[in-house]
Amino acid sequence: MSGKACTSGIILPTNSTTSIVSTFVVTGIPGLEAVHIWISIPLCAMFFITLVSNMTIMTVICKDQTLHVPMYLFLAMLAVSDLGLSLFTFPTMLGIFWLDARELTFSACFTQMFFIHTFQDFESAIILAMAFDRYVAISRPLHYSSILTNGVISRIGLAIIVRTFTVQVPLPILLSTLCFCDSNVLSHSYCLHPDIIKLSCSNTRINSIFGLFVVLSTMGLDFLFILFSYVLILKTVLSIASYGGRLKAFNTCISHICAVILFFTPMICLSILHRFGPKLPSCIYVTMANMHFLIPPVMNPVVYVAKTKQIRHKIQKLFTKRRPGESQVTFIT
Repeated sequence: MSGKACTSGIILPTNSTTSIVSTFVVTGIPGLEAVHIWISIPLCAMFFITLVSNMTIMTVICKDQTLHVPMYLFLAMLAVSDLGLSLFTFPTMLGIFWLDARELTFSACFTQMFFIHTFQDFESAIILAMAFDRYVAISRPLHYSSILTNGVISRIGLAIIVRTFTVQVPLPILLSTLCFCDSNVLSHSYCLHPDIIKLSCSNTRINSIFGLFVVLSTMGLDFLFILFSYVLILKTVLSIASYGGRLKAFNTCISHICAVILFFTPMICLSILHRFGPKLPSCIYVTMANMHFLIPPVMNPVVYVAKTKQIRHKIQKLFTKRRPGESQVTFIT
């Protein structure tokens, strides 16, 4: 079947004739359809926590000039990324669980896929930038302010945006040239690039190669650089003479280590299971994919607020009125 014959939609065979359908069908959690309404309750709570916590962090950092330093500027970028990822995943899932709204138009699915992968790459690159921030803070503390200036932070942010859009824009363009037939049912609750190309009956070699290149050149490369950063950080920490000094230096990395674990662990485990693991029920793979996209936006702000005294103090000031004579001491972590 040629690509030109089906560029206007998805071709599905109907007896002896062919009909063009311009929708994909997303799924919930296979095998758990009977309890979708109950699953939606914690999902709704997670979505609410994600919105409130990330928007609070962004507001606090934007309003307070004392927080306009590299560590908190990167944290604000992470909150933007988490918020974007949530806005393009949670609503679709809740629509399935609440309203059984499973159909997405051709263009809506490609648009959702583009933004999900875009914010996914944003988050990966920001976590790498935060690793560099921790390396400089621990290994070059006296030169920290001169190395990570606001200009450098701006250029890092611009480089992240340029890199992400450069590799992500071609994906929906290449997908639009494919022909889809036999099935239009996706295996996840949202549109993902590997999931979409599996439904195509065209030659997807270029799409697959480019998709693999995007993953390896963004998240794969970022993960290797993060590991390298922590090798250098560990080398510096071990060179500190006092145990208290080593503990204090390592403690400044705890929040970032949690962010790395939350973001990369589900993705790595899912890749290993797909390639080397035993055949498991589809709900296991879907749940692990959901963890990769849904858990970091919920947990990142919780971890950073719990571990960062200055952020906690500023949030408390945002929601409570200062009593007369109350000290305005700023806590630094």
